[in-house]
Amino acid sequence: MPRQRLGVALLIPPPVGTEVDALRKAVGDDDVDRIAPHITLVPPVNVREEDVSSAIGVLHRAAASSPTLRLVLGPATTFAPISPTLHLAVDGDLDGLQALRDAVFVPPLARALTHPFVPHVTLVEESERVEAGVAALADYRADVVLDRVHLLREQRDDEGRRIWRPIAEAVLDAKPAVVGRGGLELELTPAGALPGDVERWLVDRWNEFDVERYGEVLPIDVPISIVGRRDGRVVAACKGDVRTKTGEAYLSHLLVSSDVRNEGVGAHVVAAWTSLAADHGATYVTLRTQADGRSRPFYERLGFTVWYRMLEWRNGEDFVQMRKDL
Repeated sequence: MPRQRLGVALLIPPPVGTEVDALRKAVGDDDVDRIAPHITLVPPVNVREEDVSSAIGVLHRAAASSPTLRLVLGPATTFAPISPTLHLAVDGDLDGLQALRDAVFVPPLARALTHPFVPHVTLVEESERVEAGVAALADYRADVVLDRVHLLREQRDDEGRRIWRPIAEAVLDAKPAVVGRGGLELELTPAGALPGDVERWLVDRWNEFDVERYGEVLPIDVPISIVGRRDGRVVAACKGDVRTKTGEAYLSHLLVSSDVRNEGVGAHVVAAWTSLAADHGATYVTLRTQADGRSRPFYERLGFTVWYRMLEWRNGEDFVQMRKDL
């Protein structure tokens, strides 16, 4: 029976998370992209695919009963000699943290443990720099406020490495609001990413809408992407989707590293993406960019023209919808 490898963690947000990543690199962690700085609540556990939605439900119920956590990270310490791990100790609202951990550590997320739960933020594992790191970071402290908890899944990146990425998040202390008391009551629950059961409900409702309006369920948009690398390092990426019903390919994101701009990298990536879109049946490409931004001339050089203007579409800025026929 197919299973997914899941875990529950409190991800450390910027700017503290950015600072912790810098510490990780300084003490020898050369693979910080594998997982974001975090406090583990449930270590890796294998969950049947049919139970993933139940795991997301556990996450949301636990978060709703937990207040926002105010914690202090530091100083650096270690689990040696049991394990030569360099990590930041965690202090502050430990009772609230323990309560949240207990609330998520239930089926289907519960598992046997080798060691008791000790909250910490790992800097590096299996390192010869543990003693030096403990000494160097003896005075390190960072205050952090955590207002959400994440369900993570182990995946493989383009190079086959094992990485962990969030598949669901739940806001702490997100008590449902009830409106319409005395009449037709409605419970409104805040959330980050939608729970799995709600995602499925949404898909089913859209399918019903498609049948009602078009007489059939419309084909699912096909996601496509292009990644550009130089010497093994990612320097550019773009993504979007092909809407096979209409032949439109929508280019939603394009980013190029600042150190390789003006070298034609972006043009090559867009050309490869549009070619891939054509292979999937697209007959034209659309995208959205700032009307007076520096990206517009770039797209015009690639043959895109303004289709229509969008006044104050985002952050008070005018945007244009651009189009290029294939």
